[in-house]
Amino acid sequence: MKLGFIGTGALTSAIVTGLKSVPDNSVSVLLSPRNEEIAANLASRYLDVRVATDNQAVLDNCDTVMLAVRPQIARDVLSKLRFRPDHHVVSLIATMSREEITALIAPVAQVTKALPMPMIAHRQGAAIIYPPDPRAASSFGILAKVIEVEEPSEFDALSVVTATFATYFKYLDTIHAWLIDHGVTDSSARDYVVTLYKALANAPETAPDAGFMHLAEEYATRGGINEQILRELIARDVFDIFAESLDGVHRRITVRD
Repeated sequence: MKLGFIGTGALTSAIVTGLKSVPDNSVSVLLSPRNEEIAANLASRYLDVRVATDNQAVLDNCDTVMLAVRPQIARDVLSKLRFRPDHHVVSLIATMSREEITALIAPVAQVTKALPMPMIAHRQGAAIIYPPDPRAASSFGILAKVIEVEEPSEFDALSVVTATFATYFKYLDTIHAWLIDHGVTDSSARDYVVTLYKALANAPETAPDAGFMHLAEEYATRGGINEQILRELIARDVFDIFAESLDGVHRRITVRD
């Protein structure tokens, strides 16, 4: 299979890196020259990754194409290209609906939306796909947990979760900084936080029938220190404010021009 990318940013780099880490991977890749530095770096690392002369050359030489341009320039870039009806197009442009993309790249018959995570470079994380698409699921399935959804509203809701990554790391940073302020060395504090939360992240898999709140209650021993912090954060509406932030991101994703 020849896989083409229109747009060569961090997400394209992550997908290509993940694909090329798979043993016996036979997918040849043709990259947009849009980001010269990233494209050249990928081409120098892998023999079957090449950089096209322009975006149209990607379309002319590939049957499967992933759209990875920034939303701000997507309309301008895509409207200038000539797509074929038989192109299999996977859009990675999160804030543009499938209908918007389909209109821009007519006469393409098959358009799929996908949202992989940057950690796909290490063959971790998840990839959301709408609508269900066996070819896209097969491609992403070797790199991540594939979640196929039937409705665009479900895709949009799941997309909101990707807005929580920075907050998660700020949460860990707060704990790390507190430990340093209380005399723990930087390396010991970091090692402890990383190891502890890596183990906690596995808890839902080891108890697949338990809800997240059930797990919280299991760790929040009555009268214990876990219960104390959970109770105080709930009393200060921290989680309600967090949910309101999720609503705000959802509005931003779903209210389109």
